[in-house]
Amino acid sequence: MSAMEPCAEITLDRRLLCAGAAVTVAAAQLGLAGSANAQGASQNPASLPAIRPGTNTSFAPLKQIDAGLLNVGYAEAGPADGPVAILLHGWPYDIHSYVDVAPLLASSGYRTITPYLRGYGTTRFLAGTTLRNGQPAALAVDIVALMDALKIEKAVLAGFDWGARSADIIAALWPERCKALVSVSDYLIGSQQAGKIPLPPGAELQ
Repeated sequence: MSAMEPCAEITLDRRLLCAGAAVTVAAAQLGLAGSANAQGASQNPASLPAIRPGTNTSFAPLKQIDAGLLNVGYAEAGPADGPVAILLHGWPYDIHSYVDVAPLLASSGYRTITPYLRGYGTTRFLAGTTLRNGQPAALAVDIVALMDALKIEKAVLAGFDWGARSADIIAALWPERCKALVSVSDYLIGSQQAGKIPLPPGAELQ
């Protein structure tokens, strides 16, 4: 077994996980609307083609936009007037976690926005003096600023790992910006107050 195989296996598993989330995004969006036509999506999620992980290896040329504290690099796919799905990657992954997912959603009529989070890819701080902060709340503020810059009033938010927590924070603090939420993993919002209360001994041992 080569040293690269475990990494490739993790990437494949992550793509399959995100692919499942993509179908959930479509199902949630269409379910809320009551019909595909009401949302501008052209297909029923059940009829979407099966994803073959690794079919896609790159996005169309990335776009850049100033948003809040950042110049954000992001991939965009799908019709400009389609319902928006913002796909948030986790750590230590990047936007390529969605390289098979975005085309699937785009083929169903969604406009997908897949940004590099702060500290990744082509996303850069606008000022060298800005405090570097990797807290999920800071990442959530970045995404709201990105939505403002792109003039997106409301979107389906989907994420895994750190991206899931950031999506959750947006849904909790800015519910008016969240049309639907797909949050994959158990790395979600926690209560600092509840965290101070000891668990039963068996749970603490784990």
